[in-house]
Amino acid sequence: MKFRSLIFLLLVLSCANRVARAQGESIALTHATVIDGTGAPSQTDITLLITGGRIAAMGRSATLHPPRDATVVDATGKYVIPGLWDMHVHWYAKPYLPLFIANGVTGVRIMMGYPVHHEWRKEIEAGTLQGPRLYIASPIVDGPKPVWPGSLTAANAAEGRQAVVKAKAAGADFVKVYSLLPRDAFFAIAEEAGKQGLPFEGHVPICVTAAEASAAGQKSFEHLTGIMSGCSTEEAGLLQSAQAAFAGLLATNDPMTTFAELRGQGRQTLETYSNTRAAALFALLKSNQTWQCPTLTVLRNMRFRDDPSITNDARLKYLPPEVRLSWDPSRDFRSFTRTSNETVLARQTCQKELEVVGAMQRAGVGLLAGTDTLNPYCMPGFSLHDELGLLVKAGLTPMQALQTATRNPARFMGREHDLGTVEKGKLADLLLLDANPLADISNTRKLYAVIYRGRLFPRAELDQMLSQAESLASQTKPPISELLAQTIQRQGLEAALGQYRDLKVGQPNAYDFSEEQLNSLGYELLGRKKFKEAVEVLKLNVEAYPKSANVYDSLGEAYLNAGDHANALENYRKSLELDPANTGAAEKLKDLQKKAVEVK
Repeated sequence: MKFRSLIFLLLVLSCANRVARAQGESIALTHATVIDGTGAPSQTDITLLITGGRIAAMGRSATLHPPRDATVVDATGKYVIPGLWDMHVHWYAKPYLPLFIANGVTGVRIMMGYPVHHEWRKEIEAGTLQGPRLYIASPIVDGPKPVWPGSLTAANAAEGRQAVVKAKAAGADFVKVYSLLPRDAFFAIAEEAGKQGLPFEGHVPICVTAAEASAAGQKSFEHLTGIMSGCSTEEAGLLQSAQAAFAGLLATNDPMTTFAELRGQGRQTLETYSNTRAAALFALLKSNQTWQCPTLTVLRNMRFRDDPSITNDARLKYLPPEVRLSWDPSRDFRSFTRTSNETVLARQTCQKELEVVGAMQRAGVGLLAGTDTLNPYCMPGFSLHDELGLLVKAGLTPMQALQTATRNPARFMGREHDLGTVEKGKLADLLLLDANPLADISNTRKLYAVIYRGRLFPRAELDQMLSQAESLASQTKPPISELLAQTIQRQGLEAALGQYRDLKVGQPNAYDFSEEQLNSLGYELLGRKKFKEAVEVLKLNVEAYPKSANVYDSLGEAYLNAGDHANALENYRKSLELDPANTGAAEKLKDLQKKAVEVK
């Protein structure tokens, strides 16, 4: 085991050194067919010269000759396309970032940003970490009873504006808005984001219509949120029901009950779908340049989590065990028992969503390819190719589907001068394919080589990235969080706490006892609104890792969610004491101290 670990470390260091060396690499792709991503016809027998990380020249191979010092790749019979972007990603496992590059995904939009993502971006840009380009959100901004732990909360307009200010101060590229924002907080975010020059993107809140969100300047809608109800002849009634459900949430403190009530609207939106209303809404979205990131992959996966073709995917072997285990329906608070009628409805809804995406493309609405990676069976790099296939199934041409992952993201981010198409002067993020993706979109999977930041990764190196991920996943010890979660469910909290202590003393090498294990279990329990259990699990983590600022920060959040402000204050203070750079803890302390003064 030690020998294998040493080999893995040497391979990682080798890759890191290669990344650093390749900055000045000169590459020539000769006799290639270029699909530039602009929509223009393919260009045949082209040579591309790449120097300094950019496309220095393009021309007919008969007249453009490689310099003597260039690495020459004979691309006869190969197809060059721009590097792909996955525009909806959640990812937190640093060692697995190369999976994106191994699949030709050279950029991702991180949809719940944390300081670690900004640290990764610095390392990636310095050439010391192998990973895709990152476009990073703020933490999720949600209402006073957020769906996800770790969200910024905004119960009113003033808190909405403050969330935008915090996001900008933290270096976020945009503000991520979420489903349970109150109306006044949402529109305040829209106004403040405009003042701060910061885009806001994400879910259409349940108390806001798609038309209102578009008119307010929301730059992108994720998962078709707001679209189906916006195309319904009963939209006003659906909005009224959503507002009633939201009021119920404030009383019950249970976001998932709210979503369960709204889930019942699915059949109503299908039955009252109006092509006339859809056309009007799509025209508005086009006029306001409101982009759509449908994430068809996750919509399908979440509805059919019992489908063996999804749950037995061979690509799961590349992922950390804790990620695979987290996709078990028994561990996911969003899971519910589906009746046969609901299964039929799910199929009908999936089909209708495909039709809607095709209609939006025909109406000129901007589309972005995104997967929602880290949600069930959405895998880093791999699933982007699944998404392109679903977009073609929705009615897009292969070229249009490619553009949702190339040219469109570049336009969306305001980076057309650098990215998105294969043109002279642009950054050399390119894929070299063995087969024509315009003939069959699944050919984007047939990677012969990747050129990323002007560096050549031939097929052998891509395979090495995959092998390293598989090896790492197979060597990882079983996560103690999984065992404890099962014990809590079957025997209760006290049994799980005792089990942890006994195993850590008696079998210290049998499980992964790292800090992240109890932390992830604590957050899972918070997500289920099991506040008492979350507090006790995170207290155990403080006991195990008393010098970690992060464990105190997490325990502070658990106490805050449980309504125990005094203990939340104490733990955030301890976190900040251990890590003075923890701006999140500093903000929480400031808010709690302010509320304590107001109470007095």
